[in-house]
Amino acid sequence: MSIQNEFENLLSKLNTEREELQLKLHLASLEAKDEFQQAEQHWQQIKQKAAEIADDSIETSEDFIAKAKIVGDELKDTYQRISKRLSE
Repeated sequence: MSIQNEFENLLSKLNTEREELQLKLHLASLEAKDEFQQAEQHWQQIKQKAAEIADDSIETSEDFIAKAKIVGDELKDTYQRISKRLSE
């Protein structure tokens, strides 16, 4: 096999890998966007709960605060997952 043929084969393989990576990046990006949109719903919930907890006129129970903390922890985990996915 000539050097030119070897080089053409190398370019072909690199192009195939490049196209596969582009597709994976695009799909990962779409998945991350979908997960982020779902996280946005949790963000709105936690903001609402935080406002209610901060409002002295609304009585908040420890159970209510504990549930808000759970939502917050889940949201934190989601953000970390998305960040990790985007950095890979």
